[in-house]
Order: sequence, then structure tokens, then C-alpha cells
Amino acid sequence: MRNLQSTLSQYVMEKPWLKSYPPGVPETVGEPQYSSLAHFFEEMAARYRERPALSNLGRTLCYAELEELSRHFASFLNRRLGLERGERIAIMLPNVSQQPVALWGALRAGLIVVNTNPLYSARELEHQLQDSGAAALVMLENFVPAVAAALPRLKLKAIIISGLGDLLRFPRSYLINWYVRLFKTGNPGTHISEAVSFNTALQEGSRLSFERHDLKLEDVAFLQYTGGTTGIAKGAMLTHRNLLANVEQCTQWIVGGLPPERAMVKGEEVVITALPLYHIFALTVDLLCFTELGGLNYLITNPRDLQGLIKMLGKVHFSVITGVNTLFKGLLNTPGFDELDFSSLKFVISGGMPTEEAVANRWQQVTGCPITEGYGLTETSPVVAVNPPGLTEFNGSIGLPVPSTECSVRDDDGRPLPVGTAGELYVRGPQVMKGYWNSPDETDNVMTPDGWLRTGDIARMDENGFFYIVDRKKDMILVSGFNVYPNELEAVLSTHPAVRECAAIGVPDDKTGETVKVFIVRKDESLDADTVRRYCRMNLAAYKVPKYIEFHDELPKSAVGKILRRELRKLT
Repeated sequence: MRNLQSTLSQYVMEKPWLKSYPPGVPETVGEPQYSSLAHFFEEMAARYRERPALSNLGRTLCYAELEELSRHFASFLNRRLGLERGERIAIMLPNVSQQPVALWGALRAGLIVVNTNPLYSARELEHQLQDSGAAALVMLENFVPAVAAALPRLKLKAIIISGLGDLLRFPRSYLINWYVRLFKTGNPGTHISEAVSFNTALQEGSRLSFERHDLKLEDVAFLQYTGGTTGIAKGAMLTHRNLLANVEQCTQWIVGGLPPERAMVKGEEVVITALPLYHIFALTVDLLCFTELGGLNYLITNPRDLQGLIKMLGKVHFSVITGVNTLFKGLLNTPGFDELDFSSLKFVISGGMPTEEAVANRWQQVTGCPITEGYGLTETSPVVAVNPPGLTEFNGSIGLPVPSTECSVRDDDGRPLPVGTAGELYVRGPQVMKGYWNSPDETDNVMTPDGWLRTGDIARMDENGFFYIVDRKKDMILVSGFNVYPNELEAVLSTHPAVRECAAIGVPDDKTGETVKVFIVRKDESLDADTVRRYCRMNLAAYKVPKYIEFHDELPKSAVGKILRRELRKLT
């Protein structure tokens, strides 16, 4: 045991990744400068008061307007609804300006925000609101049917409903709300009589006094629910300290790591936010980090409308865009994207799923700006590692641990493994969650007594400290005792010119224990199973070649475009 501790201590002290750090990035970040996220926002709103903060559906709000609206909302929550510090409020909004107003207002009211996917079914919504004990819900009227179906089994004190155009100027606000109510609402006959309108909440709040709360860094700021890939979704308790630390880690990496010709200028950057803000990636990187940098967030309400997104991009001199592989691939495959002006583009970051080399190479060819790939988890607020922003070539790595972050590759017994050997990735740092909400056993399953988080990801580290994700531990396929990693198989298949998208899973097999099954969306309808197998045999060992091949028109994805293997397993 003593030898194990000595080996681990030496490994942690060496931190081989530090030798690969960009020159302008510090090894550590200090104690947060702010006592809470509310304090952070108020300071940033004062610093960038007249600068534009949000743009959505044709209206731009400056930081002063965002501060005022969120203050009114906070006053309504505390004074009118009587919500007290530490109570939970679910925010079920897509990327509209109401989302940051509600989010900052809730945090300033001393509440814990439960970020909720607007596309949840009544069953999923019921679980999350019951588990979190949410006292209030802020939602878009488009999603009333799901809420109404779950409502009898919920214990909500209040529901606040917004129309899509509520924060727009008249008459545009009226016309958009009228159109949505007439043509887009799932069931226009469904309503919630006891609900309060979002604009009414703002108006009433403007007449009430604002109460500042003495929030602490260790207070929980968000209950961020995991995707539930291993069972029922769990709420990761992310504290004010967790988020503030990760914001500092990320901004130091971006500001210190970019080359001079792509340097960030505070108060001048324009960020395209196509990923939903209720997802931890966009919440931290797009909203929080670029609030610290005084950026303008263009909120994309419907990122699936790629033609509409490209039309909007043609009108904006944007400097930053975040996304996932499927978004970048979709843009590249949409007519008109390659005709945009990318002269102002400084930084592109990808996470949530592996970036395909072919996508990364084509993106750089078209835009002139490389995709910087990173890695994170809901439980780590989320960023753990990022590639140096100055890299100009795709390397297949998730990058280097960000400042004040330790990473360790270990075997099944928790022992550190040598450089180049694959094992489970452990993470420790100030961004690691407090634990799972009301789930001490689940917390103990993933966190060690000395603060390490077991990620469940299989990784390896090279001699320069760069980490590579081999695959999810739970997704690994065991064929006759040989490990088959779906990511490797998918990477090979994605290079076939007739394959648009693909995913691989393991299925039971009498002879080999498990065998490989792949799901493919074709670019060319002439592609058949025999061609796929021949291609795999050319590039993979025999035991990795899929036994079962299915062709589909589309694959199930999460809100941020990540292919959901768990949904594919239900099809077998």
C-alpha cells in the first residue's frame, strides 16, 4: 500500500502535461475572486455595462439591461413567490434571451438552478422535478403539454410561462407569439391556469425591492442532471466554487493559449451559441466564460435549421463558435457554409463526443481556423482537458489537463498505469462536483475519499502529457476475450465515402460472448452490408468486423447532437 501511494504521489507530482502547456497558461488557478456566481455576474455587468451581452431573434440586450431584467426576476422569485435561499428552481427553456435572464435571476435570488431539457417527455420531466424537489418551474409555452401531463404528480409552488417572443420589441413580440401559439404549440388547447407569465413576473419584480444573499462558494449553484446512461439520471451538485474555478481554468487556457494573431479582446468577442444553455458545456464555456470576457452571445434557438443558421452567420462577424462533431459536420455538408466570411473567426472548440479527423481537417480547410478539441463531464463543471488553442493540426487527443487539474490513468484496482497504457481515467481538481444529489451511495461509487472522480472513460497518456480517450468503459465490447472499442470502429467506418453517420454497440453472442453490431446512415443508398464488411476487414482485425449491420435514416441523438448508444441498444 505504501509503494502504491508513493508511486501515485510521484506520478501526480511530475504532471508531465505541464511541459506541453502553452507559454501564456499558468499551472494553477487561485481562489475565486468572487464569493458566488451572483457576485461574479454583478461585477461583470458593471464592468461591461454598455456592451452587448445577448442577441436572439432580432433583439440585442446589453449587460446593463440583462442585469436589470435578472434583478427584477430575482425580486419576483423572493418577494412575490416567497422562494427562499437553497430552494430549487427548474429552468426549462431553449436558447432564448429569457434563459439567461431567468438563470442569473435565480442565482441572484439564492436559488439552486435545475437545468431542464425542454424536449423531455412527461415521464422524464416528472423524475427530474421530483428528484430535485423543485419548488418552481420556468418554461416556454410550447412545452405546456408535457408539463401539464406531469403536473398532478409534482409539488410545484409556482410555474412561470414564457412566450418565445416575450423579450422582443412590439409588434415583433406579438407577431412571433401569435404565430407560435397558432402553428407550433403541440396542443393549443392545453393550458395551466395557475401559471404566471414571464413578462408579468418581470413587471411585478420591477416594483419590488431586491435582496442580496450572502452566498458561499461551497453552496450548490446547479443540479446538473447526467444523461442517465447507466441508469436513472442523477443530479450532479455543482457549487459556486466549481463553476467559478472552471470559468477561470477555461479563460486562462483560451486567453493565454491563443497565438497573438487570434488573441481575445475583452468586450469585443462574438460567440455563436448553438448548443443549448441547459447543457453544461454551453453553460460554462459560452455563457459563463464569455461573460467574464464581456462577449456577445448570439443564441441560436433552433440549431437543427442549418440553412437558417448559415443565413444568420452570413450577417454576423463572429469570432467564436462552440459545438460537437455532428454540428460541424452538418454545417460543412450544408450548401452555402463554405461561402461565408471567416476572417474574424479566432477560436472553435469541440466537446461532448469525439471529433472525426475528416471533419476537423475539412473544417480547417474551409474556415482557416482549427477545431480545438476538449473533454469534460457533467460532474466536472465540465472541462477537464483541452488541446492547446495554438495547434494547427488534428491530433486525435482530448488535450492536456487545464490548470489546477490532475489526471491519472489507473487499472481496475485503482493503481496508476505506465505512460501509453490504457486504463480508467481519474480526475481531481476544484471543478469536480460536490457529489450526486440525495445519492450518497452513487457518489461513493464514483468518488474516492481523497477527491478523485472515476470518470468511467478508458484513456491513455503519451509521454508529452496528452490524453487520448480510447472509449467509455461501459461501452467496451468483449469479443472472445478481446477488447473492441466502438470509437475505433466508428472512426474507421466514418472514413468510407458512402457513410454519413455510424455507431457501434455490443450484442450478446453464443459463441463469442459479445459481437459487434453497427448502425449506419448512408450518403449513398447503394452501400450494402457486404461492402461495409469488406471495408472493415481491410482496416480492422477480424474480431472487430461487425457481424450485424443495420441501415437507418437517422440515429438517435442527445440535445447537443451526441449519438445515444443506449437508445440503439433498445432496438436490438
